[in-house]
Amino acid sequence: MIALHSRAWWRATLALCLGSIIVFVNLYAPQPLLPALREWHGVSTLAAGLVMSAATLAVALAMLLFGPLSDALGRGAIMRLTLLFSALASLGLALVPGFEGLLLLRVLQGLMLGGLPAVAIAWMGDEFEPRALSAAVGLYIGANTLGGIGGRLLGGAAGEWWGLEAAFLLIGGLSLVAVALFWWLLPRARHFRPAPLSPRTISAGLAAQLRHPPLVGAYLIGGLSFLVFINQYSYLTFRLSEAPHGLSSRWLGVLFLTYLGGTLGAALSGRITRRFAQPRVMATGIGLLMLGSLGTLGGSLTGILAALTLNAFGFFLAHATASAWVGLHARGARGSASALYLVCYYLGASLGTLYLEPFWRLWQWPGVVAASLALLLVPLGIALALGRRGSDRPRQGSGRPPASLPQTSARRSSRPQADL
Repeated sequence: MIALHSRAWWRATLALCLGSIIVFVNLYAPQPLLPALREWHGVSTLAAGLVMSAATLAVALAMLLFGPLSDALGRGAIMRLTLLFSALASLGLALVPGFEGLLLLRVLQGLMLGGLPAVAIAWMGDEFEPRALSAAVGLYIGANTLGGIGGRLLGGAAGEWWGLEAAFLLIGGLSLVAVALFWWLLPRARHFRPAPLSPRTISAGLAAQLRHPPLVGAYLIGGLSFLVFINQYSYLTFRLSEAPHGLSSRWLGVLFLTYLGGTLGAALSGRITRRFAQPRVMATGIGLLMLGSLGTLGGSLTGILAALTLNAFGFFLAHATASAWVGLHARGARGSASALYLVCYYLGASLGTLYLEPFWRLWQWPGVVAASLALLLVPLGIALALGRRGSDRPRQGSGRPPASLPQTSARRSSRPQADL
């Protein structure tokens, strides 16, 4: 097993952090480019938003695909190949003709982008000692955040300076270089033991989780909160690209620096839940997300940035706590429980455009905020109900947070998983 701070630990951790950055750079780089894509292809706001929604929906589906496959075929090969095809897909986005081809390629790219998040923590659980695993997961979570921020900054700046095609070529080219480095850095797995691929076992594990109300509540909290949080950013790019702000793609990318508030929220979640019950912390995070949403109604750009930072802090506080809650309350197959959480998480992101678009068309940004607040009442009510049920006391011996995907190793991190 790989020991903490050994040369092998640093090498493997660096590889997985680099892989995480590649994933989230490629997933989120188009987000600040949505107004430009809308104008370039002459499509509606709803259609432009599908560039993000289609990819995140594909990531959600990939979560259920690659976990069981990795148990049978190995995790390293899945990470290497899916990262390679993800980078090639970004190059293809610069060359594909027509908007329909762009959407199709984003779906295929999303499927590939789900490979590494699906199995990375399981790979760590196979190869790292417990103390080494906990430390590595902390760095991996930080890399998730950096990839999300970096992708938006890079996409926005490159799109403004050199155009859409050049932006995708740059992202794809840099990703290929990073993928080559990932292939070289990632050590060969020494402790992986293949398991038979049994659809019946997998489906039984998933069904058991869906019959457990505290888990279903957490799935709804994660999915509905992320639906609001991530898609507010998409519609804000349309709002702020128009008068009176008139921000360019480069400055729209800077908006996503407010994600650093989420980095802080996720980092503090463990400390806060040691003092307060998890349902209360989830409710507090959702309340802060609602408060920040109201703050974006102001006309001051500084005020909007402050409100977005509060949004990010609140959302990631709730998300990290809900992620840990799933592991504490999972019934048997914790990997399956975690997989379902991530599926709901990304499914929420993919459906957000369909939910918010009618409100945007009728009332522009105030309509988006009103729709967001109305929907957030659902996860807020669920969190409060979980607290009243006393569900924050898990069964004896169940207390581990989720890894990333189904049928993973029994060794798990004590840190919650955060995905952007």
